[in-house]
Amino acid sequence: MITIKQLQHPHLAISEWQVLANEHWCILGRNGSGKQYIDQLLLGELTNIQAETLSLPPAEKVRLVSFEAQQAVFEHELKMDRTNELNQADIGRQVKDFLPADKLDHPLIKKLHLEHKLTTGYRQLSTGESRKVLILEAIFSGCELLICDNPFDSLDVASCQALSDTLHTISNQGINILLLLSNRQDIPTWCDKIAFIERNKLSTLGDLSCADTQKAIDELLSPVPFDASQWPDAPEDAEQELPANLVEMNNCTVTYNNKAALKDFSLTITPQQHTLITGPNGSGKSTLVQLITGDCTQCYSNDVNIFGYQRGSGESIWQLKKSMGIVSSEMHRAYRVNCNALTVVASGFSDSIGIYSEISQQDVDIAKQWLAMVGMAEQANCLFQQLSYGEQRLILIARALVKAPWLLLLDEPTQGLDELNRHRVLNFLEKIAASQHSTIVLVSHRSDEYLPLFKQHVQL
Repeated sequence: MITIKQLQHPHLAISEWQVLANEHWCILGRNGSGKQYIDQLLLGELTNIQAETLSLPPAEKVRLVSFEAQQAVFEHELKMDRTNELNQADIGRQVKDFLPADKLDHPLIKKLHLEHKLTTGYRQLSTGESRKVLILEAIFSGCELLICDNPFDSLDVASCQALSDTLHTISNQGINILLLLSNRQDIPTWCDKIAFIERNKLSTLGDLSCADTQKAIDELLSPVPFDASQWPDAPEDAEQELPANLVEMNNCTVTYNNKAALKDFSLTITPQQHTLITGPNGSGKSTLVQLITGDCTQCYSNDVNIFGYQRGSGESIWQLKKSMGIVSSEMHRAYRVNCNALTVVASGFSDSIGIYSEISQQDVDIAKQWLAMVGMAEQANCLFQQLSYGEQRLILIARALVKAPWLLLLDEPTQGLDELNRHRVLNFLEKIAASQHSTIVLVSHRSDEYLPLFKQHVQL
């Protein structure tokens, strides 16, 4: 399937790599390690290559499913939105439009729990659902090599297992699967070959069952100690009197297309009552967060009280968001302004997409401190859209933390992060909890993120 010897490129080096038909390979790499150049090489998009041997499958027989690919489809759907012309909501292409008409009753659709989503618009899908749709589209396209970049991120345990089983099945039916992963915990049991990429150099490690291979992975992913002494400054106005309840929701119901995303749901969050929200895909976790932020407009038709303000009583959405720090897939999708990384972080002070008014030198300094804290100081002047998905995620996490908010709303914040950066973010949460200023609300599927600091567990 793939034979490479002594490949050299300004952004990629491979001494030797061979992938045989029916072999199960994964490439493990940290955020910013150069995995995207593997994608470009196999898709035939990498030019200026020198190699002793380079044998690849035809580019038209290779398909890639990644966060970036999902975002590209999402942005295309936004451009094609005809809501204003039609004078009614345009949901765009439905799931069934991505699949061959003669495959709409294929068992894989049910296996991936998408049979009830066939008439749902792509933009209405969760991140995990849209990824599964694109994987099905690739499978049915007749590809010979399917590259999946972190395919298990944002999926619940059952969905992860279903997707893993699906990929294993098709890998034994003539489609080679190449997994690009950022966390070794995501390596499926059926995967037997592994390579590691670091600083744009790909090295094959061998069989996963080998003790020497496991030792090499441990050395490559040894954690960096967390230096709490470098914790950034808080804005001068961060210390304010807190209300008795940060969040109070009573018997809330949210429906979309006559289906309840939440039904008769109640929740109270008091200061320092750090809250963990879990549940399977589609159980309403993101809807719950959007009720709090005001991004779900049905918050105004429900009994929702935020920071002592009743929703719909005349307060503006920005009036409340100034005391929130938010990380979510929706926020990530929406940040399409192509400014540099420092601007993105500093925009957290104004809760804007980009910056449209002058900010103080103190705020700039704090933003720089947070860029350094997430390991992105060297990328301060890099354009946000040119960074990898994981690097963008780190910057959005810094954006949420920059103003030391009363309420920190994190909807799967570690999506797209490698395991070292995930541990870095979890260390942040422990430091934030210890400071007793911000109250954390975390949505997560990963059991290793269920930290002892959480005093309330909402299972939907």
